[in-house]
Amino acid sequence: QVQLVESGGGLVHRGGSLRLSCVASGNNFRINDMGWHRPAPGMDRELVAIVTSGGSTNYADSVKDRFTISRDNAKNTLYLEMNNLKPEDTAVYYCEADYRVISDGTVVVGRAWGQGAQVTVSS
Repeated sequence: QVQLVESGGGLVHRGGSLRLSCVASGNNFRINDMGWHRPAPGMDRELVAIVTSGGSTNYADSVKDRFTISRDNAKNTLYLEMNNLKPEDTAVYYCEADYRVISDGTVVVGRAWGQGAQVTVSS
């Protein structure tokens, strides 16, 4: 119903910066919360950062003061600005969006995932 396409991953040295983008597309949809996730030991994925439709944000302790999540609702785009990157930030980053689709008078809610963007930080 809603598709997410990510871009912006890459290879950087310790202390470097990268910016991830995630564009949502589909028909007759509205997006609520959007977030970035990455794999973590002992769990499938950990929440790195989240932003609500109203712009409120929350971050994992490990990325606070280094990462900034933002969104452009007019462009249906989510961003993750990553600064002072560390080797332990190396991971595939997945964007996620909670959405509502209105189809034939019916509201369908769901969660979409992007394909993943590889971020590699060398020491």
